[in-house]
Amino acid sequence: QVQLVESGGGLVQPGDSLRLSCVASGFTLDYYAIGWFRQAPGKEREGVAYTSSSDGSTFYADSVKGRFTISRDNAKNTVYLQMNSLKPEDTAVYYCAAEFGIAGMEADEYDYWGQGTQVTVSS
Repeated sequence: QVQLVESGGGLVQPGDSLRLSCVASGFTLDYYAIGWFRQAPGKEREGVAYTSSSDGSTFYADSVKGRFTISRDNAKNTVYLQMNSLKPEDTAVYYCAAEFGIAGMEADEYDYWGQGTQVTVSS
């Protein structure tokens, strides 16, 4: 059974950091593209970052570039999203998603999704 479980969300102040984790079970991440997405209330789900399955290359949305880092530890079957210098506009439910082979920043490219973890940035 393919499963993705996110953790690490919480309530933080502007400027703080959080690290989200996405643990995969039922499959190995080595051959999967992994994306992080977020959805704020009343807004569409948007791509934040992804890492490719082939060479581990990464891509970021302009809104998080320079502040967020996606990384993967295939030995632990885990993908991380390190979020620094958090802003109130980063408040959202964050989801990880997996797709065998190639995928990018569009949600409909991914077949497997976690349940999400809430990130709230507020003073």
